[in-house]
Amino acid sequence: MGDTRLSRVLLLGFTALVVVFLFAPIAVMIIFSFNDPAGRQNITWQGFTVENYFDIWGRPQITGPMVTSLAIAAISTVLATAFGTLIALALARYEFRGRGAMNLLIFVPMTAPEIILGTSLLTLWISIGVPRGFLTILVAHVMFNISYVVVTVRARLVGFNRSLEDAGMDLYANERETFWRVTFPLIFPGILAAGLLAFALSIDDYVITLFNAGRTVTFPLWVFGASRVGIPPEVNVLGTLIFLVAIVFIAVQLWSQRRATEARAVGAAR
Repeated sequence: MGDTRLSRVLLLGFTALVVVFLFAPIAVMIIFSFNDPAGRQNITWQGFTVENYFDIWGRPQITGPMVTSLAIAAISTVLATAFGTLIALALARYEFRGRGAMNLLIFVPMTAPEIILGTSLLTLWISIGVPRGFLTILVAHVMFNISYVVVTVRARLVGFNRSLEDAGMDLYANERETFWRVTFPLIFPGILAAGLLAFALSIDDYVITLFNAGRTVTFPLWVFGASRVGIPPEVNVLGTLIFLVAIVFIAVQLWSQRRATEARAVGAAR
């Protein structure tokens, strides 16, 4: 009995330490978003203020790169999620020549070092004479995000019950209606998770973006450049806002899944 209680206490203590280790940087970011430094160095606490959250919208040198990053992340997420979902469906359901090779190639962008992917794309753009900028960053982000989408959606398709689609077709639904009314709602949680992952990877990427940016400045590039002379508290403000938006999306997803589970339970009881 005593050994069991001691093991439980040790496990809870270790878990608490891991959670603190994971969330300590986020807590520091949120705290220092309210800091009021005298200069550009936002590394020591000097006073509390909320003006940082109001002043940030008047600083285009910060909000401009963030808007660029948000635009690239949003567009690349939509494209990568759409293409990745179609590829995952093809790999999970159909037999075709080259299927094994494609399964292997899907993991290459995930396993290759980012600096290799960045330099390879840089060589490609220079070889074919394409000027680097917004579009080259977008292509690069779609490229490495597709792999993550394929893996995530395919994991959802592994346990998919194909008999539900057969039931839909037995009720005189064609293939398109069956997909949108049966298949898509069931795999949507996997698609949503893949989209959120792709968005997070895109807005956070630095290495691949650096080689494909040209004169375009994204938020990670701007932060790295600003860190050499001092990071203003508005950077922490933007990071805090992004974190809060992500928390809201996760909460909404969990709430919708809980409602769906409760609805299925009520239906089964009836």
